[in-house]
Amino acid sequence: MDPNPDAIFPSVNEKWHKHAEKRFASPFTGSNFDRIDVDPMMLSHAALITGYTINDFYTNPALGARCVANASEMYDLLPVTHWYFSLPWVAELGAQIEFKPFLPPVVKEPTIRDIEAVDKLEVPDIKEMENGWTGRRMIEAQDYVQEHLPKMFIPMTYTSDLTGGGAQLCGIADFIMWTITERDACEKLVSKYTEVAVNGAELMANRYGMAMISTGSVLANNDIFSDTDVNELSVKYLRTFVDKAMRKGAGPQLLYHLCGNHETSYKLFRDQVPYSPFTIFHIGYKGREVFPSDILAKEFGDRATIMGSVDTKLMILPNPKKVYDQAKEQLIKGRDSKYGYILGTACELPPDALPANVHALVQAARDHGTYGSW
Repeated sequence: MDPNPDAIFPSVNEKWHKHAEKRFASPFTGSNFDRIDVDPMMLSHAALITGYTINDFYTNPALGARCVANASEMYDLLPVTHWYFSLPWVAELGAQIEFKPFLPPVVKEPTIRDIEAVDKLEVPDIKEMENGWTGRRMIEAQDYVQEHLPKMFIPMTYTSDLTGGGAQLCGIADFIMWTITERDACEKLVSKYTEVAVNGAELMANRYGMAMISTGSVLANNDIFSDTDVNELSVKYLRTFVDKAMRKGAGPQLLYHLCGNHETSYKLFRDQVPYSPFTIFHIGYKGREVFPSDILAKEFGDRATIMGSVDTKLMILPNPKKVYDQAKEQLIKGRDSKYGYILGTACELPPDALPANVHALVQAARDHGTYGSW
């Protein structure tokens, strides 16, 4: 039997939540309250520190969302909660999702094995998606938060990576090879997945009202693709997805997460994707190093709240001082950005991250991200 989240956790402390809520709103309202916020991109780590498994987090979305809420309060992070997983909407195009005991879910095997199959892909309508694999799980998580944690509820539509979503259908290795040998097929896969993602955004907006759009570019990064390929396989579709999703009622809050190495490709995103007054822009790495907050501020700080990174590799090492020192460096470089700054990790907080390292992130924000003290 699935555990009942309400029987596991005490109520969220209202005094903490009111304080965190004002802090969370400050970058978007032009005010400075308390300190810079910390968002370590919390997923299944929240379940592990509560005594559950990675598998529990993904197979029980309500429990996963409640674990995130608990972790947010415990670490003094964001006053909102969510449930992410890495493969949204691919099942709606035929992919079989396989749960793993100690890992996030994976696509069991490619469903597109030849070029001809690409043209046969059919995009499901909104009703089909509501009852589909992804839709049911996203609805379970958001219905739970809306009912049981209404003050922590922000409706969300989540499509982590348009390029990667299309690639999952034929397998990442084949997709990368096809970008050279069968470019049209790759474009069609990403285009079909983008259509599904737009329908998913409309589904969430219809059900919950204005929905935050969380998206980005993961597979299409400079470790794998040239700037030209990133532009043609990611930026183009990202622009289409966000534009159409917002026209369907999603947004206005936007989170762009450029995962991995965007050493030169980051310049492509500045003028080619939509922004709103509530946009957060985040880039993981520049080469092998975390993306410098001063460059992030220079390139994107005039149009978005920027989110600086601490290397996720540091979060599993028994050395919170290293986490603190890198967080301090990033904070000092980015804390004066025009539309505000958030301190995060370069990608998902590793499930086995050490709690002392998360506390080190927050301590750095308290020491070097307190408004009026620098």
